[in-house]
Amino acid sequence: MTGWTVRAARLDDADVIVDLEARAFGAASWGAASVADGLTAPHVATLVAFHDSAREAAAFVFWRSLGEEAEILSIGVAPRFRRRGGARALLDEVVERARSEGVRKLFLEVDVANTSAAALYASQGFQRISLRKRYYKNGGDALVMRLDL
Repeated sequence: MTGWTVRAARLDDADVIVDLEARAFGAASWGAASVADGLTAPHVATLVAFHDSAREAAAFVFWRSLGEEAEILSIGVAPRFRRRGGARALLDEVVERARSEGVRKLFLEVDVANTSAAALYASQGFQRISLRKRYYKNGGDALVMRLDL
């Protein structure tokens, strides 16, 4: 998608991603330690996206690949950059990388209250496969979605 550049995160991106994740999720944030751990966890890849108008990353994704299956763990976009294509750019890159690694099924969970994210995933071909009751810290339910690659 035009206007965005996506690259693999580096360890020196940790502080920016921690800040970005906190701004993107507020009270639902994973916290600094968990975000920093995500940069070095086995089988987890982190990508950052830069909008043409920003000097720092404006969006990120953590995803885990385990053979023929992979899972998007978290996608976050800075509030001022929402609805400008950052999540789609990251999602497209994850799908491309997953395919190149031989992944056949890509999963994710999304809060049922986050209708815009669920609509984005559906527009990219993700199908709803189940519902996880009280999945989130706040008691919210999660849609489980899958994309067959």
